[in-house]
Amino acid sequence: QEHAYPADELMPLTCRGRVRGQEPSRGDVDDALGKFSLTLIDTLDTLVVLNKTKEFEEAVKKVIKDVNLDNDIVVSVFETNIRVLGGLLGGHSVAIMLKEKGEYMQWYNGELLHMAKELGYKLLPAFNTTSGLPYPRVNLKFGVRHPEARTGTETDTCTACAGTLILEFAALSRFTGTSIFEEYARKALDFIWEKRQRSSNLVGVTINIHTGDWVRKDSGVGAGIDSYYEYLLKAYVLLGDDSFLERFNTHYDAIMRYISQPPLLLDVHIHKPMLNARTWMDSLLAFFPGLQVLKGDIRPAIETHEMLYQVIKKHNFLPEAFTTDFRVHWAQHPLRPEFAESTYFLYKATGDPYYLEVGKTLIENLNKYARVPCGFAAMKDVRTGSHEDRMDSFFLAEMFKYLYLLFADKEDMIFDIEDYIFTTEAHLLPLWLSTTNQTISKKNTSTEYTELDDSNFDWTCPNTQILFPNDPMFAQSIREPLKNVVDKSCPRGISRVEESLGSGPKPPLRARDFMASNPEHLEILKKMGVSLIHLKDGRVQLVQHAVQAASSLDAEDGLRFMQEMIELSSQQQKEQQLPPRAVQIVSHPFFGRVVLTAGPAQFGMDLSKHKAGTRGFVATIKPYNGCSEITNPEAVKEKIALMQRGQCMFAEKARNIQKAGAIGGIVIDDNEGSSSDTAPLFQMAGDGKNTDDITIPMLFLFNKEGNIILDAIREYEAVEVLLSDKAKDRATIFKGKMIPNYIIDSNLELENMDQKSSENDSHKPTSEEAPSEPQDAAAVSEEPEGGGESSAFGDPDHWSLVSADSASFVLADQEAPGAPEAAAPEAACAAGDSQPQEQNSHTEASPKAHWDSKVQPMESILADWNEDIEAFEMMEKDEL
Repeated sequence: QEHAYPADELMPLTCRGRVRGQEPSRGDVDDALGKFSLTLIDTLDTLVVLNKTKEFEEAVKKVIKDVNLDNDIVVSVFETNIRVLGGLLGGHSVAIMLKEKGEYMQWYNGELLHMAKELGYKLLPAFNTTSGLPYPRVNLKFGVRHPEARTGTETDTCTACAGTLILEFAALSRFTGTSIFEEYARKALDFIWEKRQRSSNLVGVTINIHTGDWVRKDSGVGAGIDSYYEYLLKAYVLLGDDSFLERFNTHYDAIMRYISQPPLLLDVHIHKPMLNARTWMDSLLAFFPGLQVLKGDIRPAIETHEMLYQVIKKHNFLPEAFTTDFRVHWAQHPLRPEFAESTYFLYKATGDPYYLEVGKTLIENLNKYARVPCGFAAMKDVRTGSHEDRMDSFFLAEMFKYLYLLFADKEDMIFDIEDYIFTTEAHLLPLWLSTTNQTISKKNTSTEYTELDDSNFDWTCPNTQILFPNDPMFAQSIREPLKNVVDKSCPRGISRVEESLGSGPKPPLRARDFMASNPEHLEILKKMGVSLIHLKDGRVQLVQHAVQAASSLDAEDGLRFMQEMIELSSQQQKEQQLPPRAVQIVSHPFFGRVVLTAGPAQFGMDLSKHKAGTRGFVATIKPYNGCSEITNPEAVKEKIALMQRGQCMFAEKARNIQKAGAIGGIVIDDNEGSSSDTAPLFQMAGDGKNTDDITIPMLFLFNKEGNIILDAIREYEAVEVLLSDKAKDRATIFKGKMIPNYIIDSNLELENMDQKSSENDSHKPTSEEAPSEPQDAAAVSEEPEGGGESSAFGDPDHWSLVSADSASFVLADQEAPGAPEAAAPEAACAAGDSQPQEQNSHTEASPKAHWDSKVQPMESILADWNEDIEAFEMMEKDEL
């Protein structure tokens, strides 16, 4: 409220609201923003869970008074449903509960429900398709396919996008008595069920909303599908319809048969479910152990959760994607709550205090690495600890809720949480809705279900007393074999394809042995349905047509060969990349809290080999471009020099500041508004000459990150930074000096974790919009005219690969449309991880004038913080 209201989200680094159209577009991520105070609505029922009833009452009044749902803006149907419609319904659910108790909300007369119904009608135009599957986006004011709607031309949607509507839409129908919402959501679910792959009973990631054809035919339990499965089971719990449980169990049987490879959950092809579609996992699958608890299948839930926790212990947070050998594949972490959700459900199921320790680790990591002056910042890169100016609404809606509930005792709650079911956004819907306004037939008698010979698939909720014996050793015995599943050091140097194939069948020709000039090899390729095409630019393209293979077995050999070639080609590219570096502001009043993502240089000191990094005060050089002899060497000596990009080579700048006595250098992009949030990692290449004479570290900051340092200099003349391979723990930086340590507001009572954990010590057994494709880092050297940037690893001889069966693989300078992600293995632990993706950069139409987009000055941002620092410095570090 203080920094961002009425914006949709808080930008915690710059302490202002994120207003769509006033910030650089982040692509599909921004489709969640509709200028309807998203975070406020998404957090309503969290306030009641935290026993903040007065604050909840004031928040509801703000929503009723200020929120406008009739905006000319295109939003995601999926995100608007789970966050805004779900938030309004969750708020209404707890509002009527409080009103019945007689103390709060006595004035409430269903206003949130009226707003939910208004929003429901605004989403209905998206369902105007022959299949009943909704368009992925809708204009809140003009609907779909209206001349002014700017949407309605899409043909595809993700399975979760179309299949995660039934809880909110059915609840809206049951609350209001208007059946149309539940009818539309059921029709979409029915269509997906009918289009499942009948032999495997799996569904793909993306489906054509008009024809029902699967566009992406890989299947898993992570991004793109996840909450479809969740809502089938929870729809049965909330609505009491057996058909939803039957569908879920049919899918669950297929998941455990093909996708579950304990403790891993790996995507497969829906037509060839014995064949893995990728060798990495995304972080959204962390919800699945919690769903397995609800299902009653406790053992695999414990196994997968423990594997994920080991990954978190290695990287502090769960990366957006990680490989089967537990290396970082996508390095971001937007503070997702799925792992905390599963931790909560496992603790509820087992009573094992081990999961309180897990929760304690999550809270400590949030406070240690994500807490910033105005909130909690998403991690731009878990390897360096750098931040992104982003705090999604789900952080308050879900993460706070699940962590509080994990440590809360029954007497801490003002209502019985067991009377509600959690939506995928953790909103609360009362279970009594199952018997209210039932206007729809419960059973789809025309649908056939697979007979499952398994007593675990009875059409009833599991008896928790039998499934979850009150014995902590039960869960510990399952976890114990997985304690070392994530190796602390680099795994042995084998390709991931070899690991994923294990001792299974290998193609008759291995990718590493292939030679395009060998006639025998070409004959083998032909047998496998693989064609070789020589391109005009000198590259060679491989294309597989499964129908041209000599047999189905040869076609599978061809697919394995293509997968190996992708791995090999990716690895050759990765070996030429350097990982991102970190610039950490360590002087007062930042104390290491602000970490900026920096691009590395291919010359100078290798910070990965100098773990202590380079620490010093910054100084602006003259001339600012650093392209001639430095005229203020006395100001630069023994300092880290700041300079502007352009007009000469990077290496020339480095030599000039090194000659002036600088101990390091930071080059700031001269492209106004550039940011690591929306651009791929930038590497500074040499000048084509021997650069061994450059011994100081050089890092590159985009314009936005560079301005943070420049603003700090204007406010606080002396600014000290640390240049390193990744952010350092503040205890390491200050070596015992007293520094402020910000923790989650004690009013939220999350600090009780220490007490509760210690209370359980006697029982504790011995002992954490589908992501975009990762983009290659761009390594460039400055040109005299400031342009002509060139890739440092654009090898003209690398392979371009295409498979034209059920998927297409392209590995070239650009990726083919619709190509599924190919795993890119690392060259080494320190330098092999994939880089964050590049984002789009278009903006929305001009917003209304009252949406403030001004950046607050540094003095305003830190005013209150400085007061806290003085108080904290009087306290002992242990007490913090």
